[in-house]
Amino acid sequence: MTNILLTGSSRGIGAAIAATLSATPGVTFVGHGTASGIAADFADPAGPRHLWDAALHQLGSIDVLINNAGVFEANPIDQDDDAWVANWERTMRINLTASAELCRFAIKHWQNRGTGGRIVNVASRAAYRGDSPAHWHYAASKAGMVAMTKSIARGYAAGGVLAFAVCPGFTMTGMAEDYLASRGGDKLLADIPLGRVADPDEVANAVAYLALTAPPSMTGAVIDVNGASYVR
Repeated sequence: MTNILLTGSSRGIGAAIAATLSATPGVTFVGHGTASGIAADFADPAGPRHLWDAALHQLGSIDVLINNAGVFEANPIDQDDDAWVANWERTMRINLTASAELCRFAIKHWQNRGTGGRIVNVASRAAYRGDSPAHWHYAASKAGMVAMTKSIARGYAAGGVLAFAVCPGFTMTGMAEDYLASRGGDKLLADIPLGRVADPDEVANAVAYLALTAPPSMTGAVIDVNGASYVR
């Protein structure tokens, strides 16, 4: 049995990952969110520790951590200084710092029990190509997730800790629908050679593969799911 902690499981990509895991034999997972699992506010510095402790109590041990929770909130530069910085720090705390804390808890857990484990971080295409002028903070947080993933992969592989990232482009979730509508959907779709945004199930399948069956030699890998709208 593989025990998994999945953050941000209430909607969108997270809900698709939860559905995929639920249909996978030999997997038990704990979700995170008011509608789908343990409630924990990542804007609160106490949130990640609360979630980890509650999930560990429920599962007994954790073999895989999937960091999917995140926010995508506009932060235009014409706000006053305090508001801009507050919005920047909120996104960094929820998207990056909370994920980093959970990665640390997971690595220490695996070190203490003398086994390896897997981390899958859901980042974004924005980590590589940036985002809109109102979303510097979002792009920076996701770039931080990718760099963190690679650092973990290089630093802890000898102990059996494997780390991967997935970088979706636009995905047909509530957030993506709002963004497409606000920025001219046809123009954005024209930038995707595949001609459509990703389905959440496509991202979920990539996440499940990395979490469960990807070969250990893939540690440190980043999988793009963006319809060739950004290739590296």
